[in-house]
Amino acid sequence: MELVDQLPALIGVVVGSLGSYAAQSLTERRKWTRQREERWDEKRFETYSAYANALKAQLRLAQRIGAALGFADVVDPLPPAEGLPLLADAESRRATEWESVLLVGDAATIAAARRWHEMIWTIELLIREGPVDAEKWIKVHRLTSAARDAFYESARRDLGINGAPPPSGQWPRQWRAELSG
Repeated sequence: MELVDQLPALIGVVVGSLGSYAAQSLTERRKWTRQREERWDEKRFETYSAYANALKAQLRLAQRIGAALGFADVVDPLPPAEGLPLLADAESRRATEWESVLLVGDAATIAAARRWHEMIWTIELLIREGPVDAEKWIKVHRLTSAARDAFYESARRDLGINGAPPPSGQWPRQWRAELSG
């Protein structure tokens, strides 16, 4: 047999090999991209969760210090002398977690996270000033709750979680009215 007679078969083998290689490369690339996206989704979820937990701990400390100053609706007061150093530590933890949010978050989630921690800073400023009227205390907590909701809504959207987040509870809860009604 001459080479010319074998040329169609040889071309078929080469084209088949190239096609198989291209298909396998595309499949592997898609698989790698999908796995990378899954890893980043997991990392964003962990980052957002850690940041939210840090903010919640910071808020809880501020509320407890506020209770020691006479602000209502918190049952376990923490004297400022004990609480302010803990609050400073909580702020350090929040600031550390913030860097991760800046790294992996999208612009909308970062903006919502910033608004949430700025509202918590407002609560901290109120407790550092001392006694403040109850209406300001309630208003800043409602604004903080709204900022928290906006963060969760944005984070869920960034993570591809469908549906709206569950509704927030009302703080302060009107428990006295619930009991007397």
